[in-house]
Formats: sequence, structure tokens, C-alpha cells
Amino acid sequence: MAGTKTSQKHNGYKRTEKLSGMIMSAPAVILLAGFLIVPIIYTIYYSFFTYQVIRPDNIIFSGIENYISLFQDGSFWQALRNTVYFTVIVVPVQCVLALALAMLVSSRRRGVSVFRTMYFSPQVTSMVVIAILWTILYNSNANTGLINALLTSFGMEPIDFLNNPKTAMNAIIFMSAWQGAGYQMMIFLAGLNGIPQEQYEAASVDGAGKWAQFRYVTIPGLMNTIKYVLMITIIQAMKLFTQPYIMTKGGPQNKTKTLVYYIYEQGFQRGNFGYACAAAAVFFILVVIISLVVKKLTKTN
Repeated sequence: MAGTKTSQKHNGYKRTEKLSGMIMSAPAVILLAGFLIVPIIYTIYYSFFTYQVIRPDNIIFSGIENYISLFQDGSFWQALRNTVYFTVIVVPVQCVLALALAMLVSSRRRGVSVFRTMYFSPQVTSMVVIAILWTILYNSNANTGLINALLTSFGMEPIDFLNNPKTAMNAIIFMSAWQGAGYQMMIFLAGLNGIPQEQYEAASVDGAGKWAQFRYVTIPGLMNTIKYVLMITIIQAMKLFTQPYIMTKGGPQNKTKTLVYYIYEQGFQRGNFGYACAAAAVFFILVVIISLVVKKLTKTN
């Protein structure tokens, strides 16, 4: 009898814990469903319709016609190439820069907190403001463009950063890596603080230099952090929109038009809502596939 009562009491506690967990997680689940899951479902649904925003009552089922038109559109493939190029370049540059900054500010020297604030401050500043400031910096006029003013002071020719198809995307990549590195720096800094100092001391006693300590102590100790930073940086890079929208409007010659910008252009500028939903659905699938591939490649036993 005593054992039965104890078992019943234990089961009652478990039911209470489950109920409490469901109640506490309900707000987050509701928000997730309302702002993520439901929009995804509606996006996929409307992608099979010809639906223009200016004529909301005229919705015509078109099957996979939007997807056929999408894959036959050269602008879509150009936007995809631009997005891939941006991601492939900016992700390693930003991650390496963030790790280098984290190692620089991980020491306990006086004044290092000032540098941490300086490196992180672009992250808490509006991207719109930063994009406008860098547009001024990149201005081809040496009288107003600070970078070109510096170049001409050394006797060099000014560079038309944002209006040259060969330099526009690279200029955005440089600015984006500078802006986003502060966030990854703080994550790497937390990871560095989690590595026991005894490991460095043991490696030093064994005769390991700074490079050997970095290779055999720091990198293995940061492996999980590196995977996380790599994943979030790739996803953020794939969603590039604000920089080309503010700085180049997708030009010159569509060299900075990304997939998100292409979706915005089709949906909000041209009013082809169904077609934009098809592009968004393809973009969502691409991001999921890339995330799974990266997770698979970075998986260790």
C-alpha cells in the first residue's frame, strides 16, 4: 500500500511538472506559430496562385506556373549567384575577424573593455544608419567620400565603389564583415573564457608555443562555438537585404541584387505577390538545405 501511494504521488508530481512546463512554454509556442509557422504555410499556399496586391479579390490558381517562371527568370539566377557569392566570401572573413578580435580583447589588461565596446558598437547601431554612413564613405567624389579623399591624398585615382559592377558587392562585403564581426566576437569571447586556463599552462610546460596552443587548445576548445557561429553567420548572410537596398538599390547591373531583395522587388514593387511567395518558398528550402549540409559537415563524433 505504501509503495502504491508513493508511486501515485510520484506520477502526480510528474503530471504537475508537465502541465507547468506546457503553461510556461505556451506564450513562446503561440508567438512561434503566429510569426513563423503560419506565415510559412501561407507563403507556400499563395505560391500556387496568381495573386496581385493591387487586385486582392482576383486570385487565380496557377499550380506550379510561378515556380516554372521563377526558374526561367535570369534575374532570379543572378540574385542566387550574388547571394552565394556574398555568403561564401563574408562568412569566413567575418568569422576569422571575429575570432581575432575576441583573442585580442580576451586579455585582462587595463582599458581592454573600451576596445570591446568599440568593436561591438556597430552591432547595436541600426543597419540603415550604418549603410548610409558607408555610402558616404564610399562616395566617388573625393571631396565628400572619405575613402577616396584618402586615396587621392596618396596620389591614387578615386574608386567608384558602389557604381562599378566589379567593386559594388565587394564593398558591401567589407562593410558587412566590419559591422557583424562584433556580435560573433562576443560569442567567441564567451567560448574563450570557458576554456580552462590549466590547459594552456600544461601546454606551455610541454613546450608548446603560441601557435601550438592556438591549434591544439584554443581551436578544439572552441569547436562547438565555431559551429554555432558558422551556422548563424551563414543564415544571416543568406538574408542580405538592407545593405544593397540602401546603398545600391540592387545595382549596378543587378550585381548586388540578392534573393531577399528579388523577393521584395517582385512582391512589393511589382505587386506579384504569388510569384514572390514562390521565390520565398524556394529561398526557405535553400536555407534549410544549406543549414542541414553545414550541420552534417561540421558534425564530429
